Amino acid sequence: MSVTTSIIVYVMIWVIVLFLVLPWGIRIPEKVEPGHATSAPENPYIGMKLLVTSIASMFLWIIAYLLLKAN
Repeated sequence: MSVTTSIIVYVMIWVIVLFLVLPWGIRIPEKVEPGHATSAPENPYIGMKLLVTSIASMFLWIIAYLLLKAN
């Protein structure tokens, strides 16, 4: 697997995992401030979700790399 292919596969895995992780821990506030959407979360924990996504994607990429390298 070339470097370019490896990066593309990692990015694809990362985006898929991000969409799976984004809904985790979302709480909608009971009292909505004026001007905010009623569905806006209180604290979206974006930093933690990006970290979890990156770590999970790394493990999935290693598995994909080993499977492709074996063939």
